[in-house]
Order: sequence, then structure tokens, then C-alpha cells
Amino acid sequence: MANTSIKKNTVLNSIKTASSILFPLITFPYTLRVLQTENVGKVNFGLSIVSYFSLIASLGITTYAIRECSAVREDKTKLSNVSSQIYTINIITTIVAYLAMLLTLLVYRKLDDYRLLIAIQSFTIIATTIGADWLNSAMEDFKFITIRTVAFQVVSLALMFIFVHKPEDYMIYAIISLVASAGANIANVWYRKRYCKVRIVGNLVKDIEWSRHMKPILLLFVMLLAQTIFSSVDSTMLGVMHGDYAVGVYSAAHKILNVINQVVASLLWVIMPRMSYFFSIKDYANVNVLLRKVLGFNLVLGLPIVVGGIMIAQDIIVVSGGEEYAEAATVLQIMLIGFAFSLIGGSFLGNAILLPSKQDTYYMIVCCITAVVNIIGNYIFIPKYGVNAAAMTTAVCSLVIMILLFFKVDKNIKIDNLAKLIISPVVGCVGIAGVCLVTRLIPNLWIRVGVCLVFSIAIYGVVQIVFKNEIVELALSSLKRRLKRA
Repeated sequence: MANTSIKKNTVLNSIKTASSILFPLITFPYTLRVLQTENVGKVNFGLSIVSYFSLIASLGITTYAIRECSAVREDKTKLSNVSSQIYTINIITTIVAYLAMLLTLLVYRKLDDYRLLIAIQSFTIIATTIGADWLNSAMEDFKFITIRTVAFQVVSLALMFIFVHKPEDYMIYAIISLVASAGANIANVWYRKRYCKVRIVGNLVKDIEWSRHMKPILLLFVMLLAQTIFSSVDSTMLGVMHGDYAVGVYSAAHKILNVINQVVASLLWVIMPRMSYFFSIKDYANVNVLLRKVLGFNLVLGLPIVVGGIMIAQDIIVVSGGEEYAEAATVLQIMLIGFAFSLIGGSFLGNAILLPSKQDTYYMIVCCITAVVNIIGNYIFIPKYGVNAAAMTTAVCSLVIMILLFFKVDKNIKIDNLAKLIISPVVGCVGIAGVCLVTRLIPNLWIRVGVCLVFSIAIYGVVQIVFKNEIVELALSSLKRRLKRA
């Protein structure tokens, strides 16, 4: 494991993340304008329904598989055995998920108009299962993950511009969207053979260690169910209570937040296998070193996004989707407040500490409590306050998660000199706020947004360099070394 460079993987994952950002930045404004609000709402409502069955299929297996396969990655025989057992369990849960989806579509009559759309979108479930991409992550093969992801996104982008031209093409858009996700997973079926043989085990009773696998998998499943409620239940309940238009407006803000989440989570998935390994051997010195980098990365990247996003939310929404989505600006601002809480809560305390250290039970309980609060809050407030209520309940739950997770942090986790990590991002954010206020005087929308972004990035970067932010200095020194080699 020591031979695999975290810096190299971070660069590769950053490239993948950049493509994942660029892809929506190109497709999102285009689809919002072409498909229009109601059809965007239909697509995202269908995705919200599919996400629940996708959760049944995944059953918390991805995170568990990365953790378990990382521990035996040096032993090919053990790796093949563990991978095959987990893969077989995943096949079984996928079959259960499709049966549950079929039953739901037959019984729940309100979904009649969405049957074909949901059936198309559900192909991503089987593709994810047979792809078993968790094996690549466990082996820290971010080179293949990056190349494959970028390639399929480019193909998907080209197909979208060729075939999606009018509102009625939303079904074609749903099919093309599968190319970027499902296609990448299917490509993995042949590639993963270089690591070990992943197969469906012959004897489901004797060849699978059910007692070993099912408890942690189910714990992670319940936790992921609660997290999925965070990301999908708002759209589902809005669709039921307010219709496709409300879902379309909410989706305009939610898609932007998804892009932001991908950026901040890029480092987490790189260090997850390594963090799991260090926790397993109780190497807290290296654990604390990695955690400091994760927290520093979250703050230096997350805080300016929150402040800048809140300040120019209206402009971001109009640039992305047009004036018809303008009411989504308040939704985005509320979402960004919740995202600020999640930088410390779910992202850092939960995913970077509790999951790798196998404290799944407590994290699951916290997620369940907040999921229930979220559903109750939506049920009470969405009928009256609509999309803003959906965003507010999720933001409040993010705050609750952050508070509750503080109580379970291992006493061996010690991040020294926190002030050094916090001060420079905060000062930089003050500069961003000032730039946003001044640029409001510019009348032209596109010029205003462009000037605001350029000067905000410049001022924030200068502040980080002047204050010698360690994360920025580490990135700059790494860049200088690469330039010298070139």
C-alpha cells in the first residue's frame, strides 16, 4: 500500500472530479433550457424513485467492500474469496431490488405515467452491481477510474448534443445519461480480472460467511438509507405534494449542490482505503496526519464555495437555467448553509472518522434520527412553504448530524493547531464577500458573474499564500516539483 501515492491518487481523482464538474456545467444549463422545468422535474422525480431501489441493491456494500478488500489486498487468494462473497451478496440484493421495484410500479398507480422512465433509469442499478467498482477503489486504481469516467462522460456529452433538442426528448436524455454512469461500470467487468477472479459463489450457504458480512452491511445500509432520504426524499415529497414544476425548481439548486459535493468529496474517496488500513492497525499517528489534510481540504475549498455561492446564488441560478428558475436561488442559499454544516459533520466526522474506524452503529443511529426529523419536517412544512421548506429541513438535519457526531470521536484523534487551518479560509471568505458586494454594481449578468469569479479566486488565493495555508502550500510545492520534472 505504501507504494501507492496518495498525492498521485489525489491528482487523478481531482481530474475525475473536474470532469464530473465540467460535465454538469455543460449539460445542466443546456438541459434546463431544452427540456424545460416540468420535464426536468419528471426526470429527477424518476431518479428519486430509482434511488430507493438502488439503495436496496447496494445495501451498504460499496463502503463495506472497500474497507474489507483494502485489508486483504496484498493476498490475491483472500482478495478473490472476499470479493466473490461480497459480489454474490450484491447480486442477490439486486434481484430483490428489481422485484420490489416491479411490485411498486404495479401497485402504486400514481407512478403509471413514469413507468417507462423509471424502468430506463433503473438500468444503472444492474450496471453498478456487475461493475463492482469498489474493487478498483480498494486497490487504489484511480488511474483506470479516471480514464474510464472521463471517456464515457465525453461520449455521453456528444450523444446529448446530437439527440436532445426539444422538451419531448427527456426520455432520450434519460437513456443517454446512463452512458456516463452505467457504461463506465460495465467496462469494469473485464478490467478487474487483473486483480483477482470475482465470481458468483456456487454454494450460497457454505461459501458465504453470512454472519461476518451481514451485520456491518445492514448497518451501513440503514445509514445509507437515511443519507438517501436526505438527497432524494425532498424531490419525492415535492413531486407528490406540489408536482413536477416544484421538483424542477428544486432540482436546479440541488444539481448545483451535487457538483459542489463531488468537489469536496474528491479527497475523501482517495484516503478511505488508506484510512481504513491505519485504523485497523491502530496507527493513530498516520490517522491524524490524514485527518488534518482532509479537514484542511474541506475548509480551504468548502468555505469559499459556501460564502460565494450564498452571495451570488441568484446569478448562478439564472446563468445555469434562465429566469424561469430564479426562485431556486433561495433554495440554493439554504442548501449551502446545510452544506457548511456537513463539511464538519457528515463529510469529516462521519465519513472520514466513524466509517473507517468501524463505528457504523452510532453513525447509523444518528442518520436514522435525522432522517425521521427530515421526513416529519417535510410533511409539516412542504404543503405551505414548498421548495424552501424542503431545503430548510435538510439544512437543519445537517446541523443536528454535526452536533451528534462530535460525541463519538475517538479520544486518540488529535488535530493540533486548528486555528491555523481555520483562520486563512475565513479571512479569504471575507475578501470574497467584499468582491461579491462590489460586483453587484455591474449591470450585465455574464460580465458580473465572470468578474466576480475571477477576482474572488484571485483574492482568496493571495490570502491563502500570505497566511501560508498548509494545504495550499502542499499543493503548490507538489505542482512546482511536477513542473521541474516536465
